[in-house]
Amino acid sequence: MRPMQPAYDRDARLAAGRREAGVDLAASVMANVYWWMSIGLGLTGVVAYAVAHVDVLTEIIFGTPMVFYGLLIGELLLVIALSAALPRISATVAAAMFLLYSGVNGLTMSVIFLAYTETSIATTFFVTGGTFGSMALYGTLTKRDLTGWGSFLFMGLIGLIIAMVVNLFLRSELLYWIITFAGVLVFVGLTAYDVQRIRALAVSGNFPRDKLAIYGALRLYLDFINLFFMLLRLFGRRR
Repeated sequence: MRPMQPAYDRDARLAAGRREAGVDLAASVMANVYWWMSIGLGLTGVVAYAVAHVDVLTEIIFGTPMVFYGLLIGELLLVIALSAALPRISATVAAAMFLLYSGVNGLTMSVIFLAYTETSIATTFFVTGGTFGSMALYGTLTKRDLTGWGSFLFMGLIGLIIAMVVNLFLRSELLYWIITFAGVLVFVGLTAYDVQRIRALAVSGNFPRDKLAIYGALRLYLDFINLFFMLLRLFGRRR
């Protein structure tokens, strides 16, 4: 006859099993998130490079202010629409909107190939990848709850946007560098915060997994792109 297992031992094993299942589920969701994010970044890069090397497209986009600013407004509306509609639309539609946004973003991002050398763009991309990867790993492994970072980072992001708009008129070099360094800190922090938040949503089960992959990909895509822009302001060599 087998001895009865103590209740606390059974509870501990059950808790450990739930934690392990949660870790596996989060890892599976994050694999899909990073896959979609990579697809989005790849599409953006291909479109940006192609447009920058086709004179007709460059002239249409950057030679006509209405077209360029229309694309910028279109990008913003796409992000807002995708975020707001995600609970109601299918995962297929969400993926299509994400890819559309990535492509449109590539149209406007082609300007970096006109402003910076391709060598410095490539170097900055790898620096961004390393920085992003390090903070994503931190967000994955840390036991610290990063929830408190959310409001602080959001306020920092709003401050950055306001400062950038103001500097369009002031054209202050000092403010330019303050924005750049502050931007690096904000998007580095957002990377770790968003990774932990997406993993928590995966474990909670309150977000459909297929839609969560697109939601997470969009958030991390935006973190990566904005971090890349800020680092390009630091390390990019202008033509």
